[in-house]
Amino acid sequence: MSWETFLWTTLSVALTLCTFSFLYRDNPFYKFSESLFVGVGAGYFTIILIYNGLVPTLIDRLWVGQPWWQIWGGRWWYIIPALLGVLMWFRFSKKKSWISRYPIAFYIGIATGVAIPLEMQNRVNRQLADTLLAPNFSAGFTAGISDIIIIIGVICSLFYFFFSVAHKGTFGGIAKIGIFILMVGFGASFGYTVMGRISLFIDRVQSIRDWVKMGSDGTGGMMAIVTIVSLAVVLLIILEIMRHLRNKAAEPTAQ
Repeated sequence: MSWETFLWTTLSVALTLCTFSFLYRDNPFYKFSESLFVGVGAGYFTIILIYNGLVPTLIDRLWVGQPWWQIWGGRWWYIIPALLGVLMWFRFSKKKSWISRYPIAFYIGIATGVAIPLEMQNRVNRQLADTLLAPNFSAGFTAGISDIIIIIGVICSLFYFFFSVAHKGTFGGIAKIGIFILMVGFGASFGYTVMGRISLFIDRVQSIRDWVKMGSDGTGGMMAIVTIVSLAVVLLIILEIMRHLRNKAAEPTAQ
């Protein structure tokens, strides 16, 4: 086991414990880990967007193997969306932020026009077509019953959202079944989300277990002591800086 592996694992465990410290109350350790996570995530996705979005879709199409001042060999009309993207940066100007409204409106209009047909095709038309198909008992009795339950559930759910008729009598009973179907769907979605978060928690607990195993041998134990002491010193320095800045901000402004 190398020093680098153990140090990186120790840093991961330390940040995990700092994040879990929020379960007690809000504290500087949690704020430090939260700020670090947000900063690293923003930097990582910025690089991903540059090399997977900006470079292949704009730069490579403007300059096709030519010097930067010769764009005529490429698709020069890509300059237009590039300029619109540059105009969005005026959002950070107090006096000229109004300029950014035009490219943002242009982008929202195009994105809406592209997204609505795709969403209708994928989330409405295809699901509606599959729902209206006859039950497929050829795939088995269970598959056929499942198809029937899906059809009944969709129809009952649609009855609940039909507000032109009072939900009374037979209509109201079908609408109540629709409410039950909706609650089952929402519960399943919530349970899926919770299970995903529990999986992340299990992964963090396993990383702590692996770190403890690394430090169980002689060399690892010495590494653990040195690393923990170093991290404690760094955290104390961070806390002292934060306390100094907080006290400075709390000082009354001189008149």
